[in-house]
Amino acid sequence: MDKINVQRLKKTLAYLESKQRELKRNHENDTRSIESMIQYLKKDMLEQFKLSHYDIYIKGEINNTEIFIQSVQSIIDSNSA
Repeated sequence: MDKINVQRLKKTLAYLESKQRELKRNHENDTRSIESMIQYLKKDMLEQFKLSHYDIYIKGEINNTEIFIQSVQSIIDSNSA
């Protein structure tokens, strides 16, 4: 993955993490819109950055946002060196 895509992926991951934190803070309120945005963002990241080329198991992790974030961070770390 080239450096520009790694930087874009880092920014996208940071946004995903912020939405995940927002979802946790608002657990008592109606969070369907935030959950929908998170699901869309994860699918978009998979396609846009072709993450399955770097982690063959990442598609299976899309349902668990915490694990998905860890996997994306691992991809960033291994492509930043």
